[in-house]
Amino acid sequence: MKNKPPKTENPATRPPIVVVMGHIDHGKSTLLDYIRNTAVAAKEAGGITQHIGAYEAEIEHDGPPALPTGQAGGETGQKRKITFLDTPGHEAFSKMRTRGATVADIAILVVAADDGVQPQTIEAYNTIKEAGLPYIVAINKIDKTGADAEKVKAQLGENGIYVEGYGGTVPFAKISAKTGEGVPELLEVALILADMENLQADAKQNASGIVIESNMDSQRGISSTLLIKNGTLKKGMFVLAGKALAPVRILENFLGRPVEEASFSSPVRITGFSELPAVGDEFKTYVDKNEAEEALSQVKEKTPSQTKDSKQNIKETEITIKMIIKTDTAGSLEALEKELMKLKDEETAIDLLKGGVGNINEDDARFSSALNKTVILGFNVGTDPSAKEIIDRNGVPTFTSDIIYKISDWLKEEITKRKAEIPREEIIGVAKILKTFSRQKNKQVIGGKVVSGKIVEGKAFKIKRRDVEIGEGKIINLQQGKKEAKEVSPDDEFGAMTENKIEIARDDEIIIIGK
Repeated sequence: MKNKPPKTENPATRPPIVVVMGHIDHGKSTLLDYIRNTAVAAKEAGGITQHIGAYEAEIEHDGPPALPTGQAGGETGQKRKITFLDTPGHEAFSKMRTRGATVADIAILVVAADDGVQPQTIEAYNTIKEAGLPYIVAINKIDKTGADAEKVKAQLGENGIYVEGYGGTVPFAKISAKTGEGVPELLEVALILADMENLQADAKQNASGIVIESNMDSQRGISSTLLIKNGTLKKGMFVLAGKALAPVRILENFLGRPVEEASFSSPVRITGFSELPAVGDEFKTYVDKNEAEEALSQVKEKTPSQTKDSKQNIKETEITIKMIIKTDTAGSLEALEKELMKLKDEETAIDLLKGGVGNINEDDARFSSALNKTVILGFNVGTDPSAKEIIDRNGVPTFTSDIIYKISDWLKEEITKRKAEIPREEIIGVAKILKTFSRQKNKQVIGGKVVSGKIVEGKAFKIKRRDVEIGEGKIINLQQGKKEAKEVSPDDEFGAMTENKIEIARDDEIIIIGK
């Protein structure tokens, strides 16, 4: 459920934080592009948003005041700020979408008028519902041929989303993110919902909020995007997120411009953390360095470092793909790992040996070279020259791309290639055991009937009991009608001496295999 607003001694209206969600290609980023008059989607590889971003916009609010002047919704014709979270729409980013919803106050669920309700539409709705967020449905692309807003409303109703006029109270707006039609009305509704939530914060407190992105800058060090939920952040303060501590020397707004301070609902960027803050961590700020370091030592006492045994949960399979993953941001690392883990199956285990933010470096290359057939995968990162030399010299399987699904496709091909190299056992025949005779040490005399294929002297077999494989053995001698035989055909009975550690019992099956 959505967090309750913090208790404040000096309450002030806090701008709403709005999360934009929906199915891939339904126009979420285009909507934000129009609002901010920038081209974020065009900057993303493949036109797909692959990072969570936060953006501030100033909106001309012409609607009626919901509360007295000085509180949320005060005067008409005033300029009001809204902070937008742009979350990726593909299923791979479900964790990032969930995280976006938990820090937001209001959601906009975007549905394309020409495409209708899709799987990620429902997934986004469920995330909104679980977070307890008030939300608006934006029926987008109404300018396109084939757009049918009424059909979309009916589809929404079939999935339990009842908009106004269709048996429910969920507000909606028909928009074109491309032309801007209906967007002002959509934003008016968002501000009305914000007024009803009575969002408040205290500018006099030290800033606190959520880490929404982290990355390694090769020149400046570890940077994080923070979303302030309460209080004020100023240069000279200290930020603590988990076990990551940073002095606020470089403070930038969402446009990357340096600022002296920032307050609630603002996204800011801090550089100089001692380690990579985890995306989704809460952060607190301190004026005094000693106080910040004391808080850090308390966090370390409560959360002792744990060594993860990556092999602990890997069951026996035909092949194990060992991976090193490097990405540009912590959120991308999480998303890429989730996408690649989908490639596991009964024959394939996937073991993430090492994941990190930043370029593929010499340590990564040496680590992978020491472990045979370990793959290195990079998303939106480069390869250091010293690392490339080691990779080329040792033939380390390596692939980098700025589109996450190309990396998944490459690994899929690598798995297929390795599966093709596995020596496959050929089933020659199956026999049912009718009788068992003497057994000395590992040798046993059995009698049975060939069910399918043939039984061949000298071949290995597997023992199955009630459809469960329990052991294996080898046929030492084979007889049919008290005469020695090299092989026995289907439906014929036979006697055999076998060599096997597990004792064969009546009604067992033996599966004769060849390589």
